[in-house]
Amino acid sequence: MPGSHFAYLASASKGPSNEGDPQVKLTSRAGVVAGLLVGAVALAACSSSKSNSSGSSDTGSSTPPASSTPAANTNCGTGTITANGSSAQGNAMTAWVTAYQKACPGATVNYTATNSGQGVADFTAGKIAFGGSDSALDPTKGEPAAATTACGSPALDIPMVVGPIAVAYNLSGVSDLTLTPTVLTKIFLGKITKWDDAAIKAINSGVTLPSSDIKVFFRNDPSGTNKNFEKYLSKNDATDWGSLVVDKPWPGKTGSGVSGSAAVASGVKSTPGGIGYMEWSYAGNNQLSTAKIDNGGGAVALSTESAGAAVAAATITGTGDDLSLKLDYGTKTAGAYPIVLVTYEIVCTKYKDSGTGTQVKDFLTYTASAAGQGLLAAQGYAPLPASILAKVQATVAKIS
Repeated sequence: MPGSHFAYLASASKGPSNEGDPQVKLTSRAGVVAGLLVGAVALAACSSSKSNSSGSSDTGSSTPPASSTPAANTNCGTGTITANGSSAQGNAMTAWVTAYQKACPGATVNYTATNSGQGVADFTAGKIAFGGSDSALDPTKGEPAAATTACGSPALDIPMVVGPIAVAYNLSGVSDLTLTPTVLTKIFLGKITKWDDAAIKAINSGVTLPSSDIKVFFRNDPSGTNKNFEKYLSKNDATDWGSLVVDKPWPGKTGSGVSGSAAVASGVKSTPGGIGYMEWSYAGNNQLSTAKIDNGGGAVALSTESAGAAVAAATITGTGDDLSLKLDYGTKTAGAYPIVLVTYEIVCTKYKDSGTGTQVKDFLTYTASAAGQGLLAAQGYAPLPASILAKVQATVAKIS
């Protein structure tokens, strides 16, 4: 099965660039964001479905036309709310804000795609209405307490986007590549440096691999994507990786560190022999092949279905209305793609300003609706599993 490629209607990427993720700001008066790819224009103007061009088992799905995505009964507030954080959910936010503001012209949602660390820091400082993060608030860093103090009420982690982490590569003539956790770990630690290494060849029978150097790209900014990728490596190959799981710095001694998923994707795209990890939509935007992952239950291609299967097995570790999840990175379930993250919207249970609370509630009611979740597959994400989505909708309904 060939590596996955996606055609997207919206993007938070600038294309080939090493400048990192853009500062994405969306307003109701600009149907699409200046600086986005041409695909963003198509999201606002598209009147017919576009077929998904993935080479994985996700082929055949269609992109809903933008005109049909807002639910007829969308709750529409008025005014402006500002948020920032996770770049991994940047493309989802682009699609959601465009569709929501089309249905609700009196509402403005400004979301800046920076990184998870910034989203948490600004939310706990009371600077933004909600923060986007690829990891739930961390008690070991005092984040839940700080966020609750800023809110004046319990702060909540609400999962909203299933963001598969793609391992994308640039290898001429190779469109079908399988990697195991051990091989993947050794590549990113610089212990495997050639594409025709015996360990890679052993799990890719029949694939002609070049003798060229492997060029690693990684995130060197505070990143929830880093954390989740490292959790996967640590869970599956503690012998090589160890127990280190941090958002920064990267522990490897090889490769090029860049800021943001867009820069990782651009680096891989422009570098023969390149490999990097990134949120799936950035791989699709750059037409990069993605590796299958074999955790021990067989090689699994990345698709919305295989990513959703992994998250469906997650357990809720939060208490009360907090919906922090524990993902099983070591799953060997057939058909489950194991390298996934969930991006959270960090919110207040009860906002000091009731108007802000209503606006946050209205917007997140849309993102958690069937219409909002229905946009995700076309952007390179997976919708929340039904069992988790029901809990998300119930929690969002309590925001005030």
